[in-house]
Amino acid sequence: MLNRPDAPTPGGSPTLAPPAPAAGKRMSASAVLWVTLAVFAQESVWNFYDAQVPEQLREYVTSAGVVGLIMGLDHSLGIFTQPSVGFLSDRLVRRRAGRWPIVLIGAVIATVPFVLIPWAGSLPVLMVCVVGFALVANAFKGVTETLISDYVPTGNLSKAQGFIKAGVGLTVIISSLISLLVVDRSLHLAFAIPPALMLVMLGLSWMFLGRRHERAVLPEQPTNSPERPTGSPEQPTNNHEDAPEFTSPWAVLRDALRSPSSPTVLLMIGIFCFSGMWTALRSLNTPYGTEVLGLTRGEAGGLALPGAVAFLVCVLPLAYVSDRLGQLRAMRYGVGLFVIGLLVGFAVPTVPGTVVSTVLSATGYASFAVNALVALWNLAPTKKVLGTYTALYTIASSAGLALGPALLGLTVDLTGWRYMMLNAAAFAVVTYAVFTLLARRAPERSVA
Repeated sequence: MLNRPDAPTPGGSPTLAPPAPAAGKRMSASAVLWVTLAVFAQESVWNFYDAQVPEQLREYVTSAGVVGLIMGLDHSLGIFTQPSVGFLSDRLVRRRAGRWPIVLIGAVIATVPFVLIPWAGSLPVLMVCVVGFALVANAFKGVTETLISDYVPTGNLSKAQGFIKAGVGLTVIISSLISLLVVDRSLHLAFAIPPALMLVMLGLSWMFLGRRHERAVLPEQPTNSPERPTGSPEQPTNNHEDAPEFTSPWAVLRDALRSPSSPTVLLMIGIFCFSGMWTALRSLNTPYGTEVLGLTRGEAGGLALPGAVAFLVCVLPLAYVSDRLGQLRAMRYGVGLFVIGLLVGFAVPTVPGTVVSTVLSATGYASFAVNALVALWNLAPTKKVLGTYTALYTIASSAGLALGPALLGLTVDLTGWRYMMLNAAAFAVVTYAVFTLLARRAPERSVA
């Protein structure tokens, strides 16, 4: 929750202004709805991008490792753009339009190169479109995700994230349906649908929430009041009364990464590992379906549909359970289930076996998706830098996005597509070890 200025006493000395009861205890259902719609709009494009651009690249590149490298490098652009854009959004949040101009302008610009991807007639032109889209879309991606912290009290952020991730699960379903129903008939139309949905839905979200930003954004609370949710396992011991005033995004990054053994650094490593393997599987899932399972491109693109349904069904219960179980423990269990799902996919290389594998892996990923960003926000020294801390999440996840597909693709070049699931499971075991170490460094306690 943002901070409310101190109210002066008649004698002129500041006292604590009483917080707004509704804002402090309940989350606005309408705010969650419209922020969810905004994230849904953004992720609908990214999911279709991850499902179909690798197959588009394979028209010019035969190596799975090179395809994975390209799919990773475009995501890595967020490492360079997110800190500055996130810090700028933190400066804009208390102004009339808030973070919305960054989101809306970015969406309009990103639409152009995305729509042109299927029209590219050569690898250089295709790379211009791919990099152009990724550069712009990565810049505002974290800002959209940070919107929820402007309208929802801190204690309800995990629950709100559950609703948002449920919306993200719907985008995978939409992407899969477009792959199944449109790609094999008209690739150009298929690439036009997701950005059209993005522009329409972001427009609606801004109309009903962004236009009343000044009235809807949570009032600030006292700077010396505790801002952490009760029972959060990653609560730092910093005093918010003495929270530093940051003048640049790099100052925020230096403060967050000052100790190599800090929970922030370990959490970022865990985010890097899990995001990398999840994205690698998403990027190479369509080629896996065509090479190992003998499916068409459209059918292979629809393999993500069962996992998306499983994600959608379990993400809200996981959001509520995580408050009791503990965020780190929930993420650790999620990684374990993710590994089991990959081993099932390797052991049973058929369409039914792959469907079961996708469902188990998506359920494990849902536990991570609900908790990771909120856990990182809980480590922020002040709520005035949440946009920049979202950039930390983007840096960690983008680094994973950059390396994960390339590493998994290189193992496929060495062992063949048949062993892709086993290779991914080996990498995921490393991820499990990281979260185990993190849980030992930052012991959790469940909510009473």
